[in-house]
Amino acid sequence: MQPFTEEVINIIRSIPRGRIMTYGQIANMAGSPRAARQVARILHSMSKKHGLPWHRVVNSSGQAAIKNEETYEEQIFLLNKEGVITDNTGRTDLARYQWRP
Repeated sequence: MQPFTEEVINIIRSIPRGRIMTYGQIANMAGSPRAARQVARILHSMSKKHGLPWHRVVNSSGQAAIKNEETYEEQIFLLNKEGVITDNTGRTDLARYQWRP
């Protein structure tokens, strides 16, 4: 596994319940600030294998950005279940819920 991938996985694993991080924030913390799309690919391909809390990762606007409707609804459900409030567009309040380790 590449060091960047390993670091992304570790960062995502560390996001606490009821908190969120953005793809770009994770990329920056992992040492590659311009690799937000790579974070998305890692999340998509390795979430099940590594048991990652994928639902705690949102886009830079604080919005669930998954295209698949069923998975999008699951993300909203899981966030709400953890106390992260979303509006009718799937957006959260980054100022309130964003985790900054």
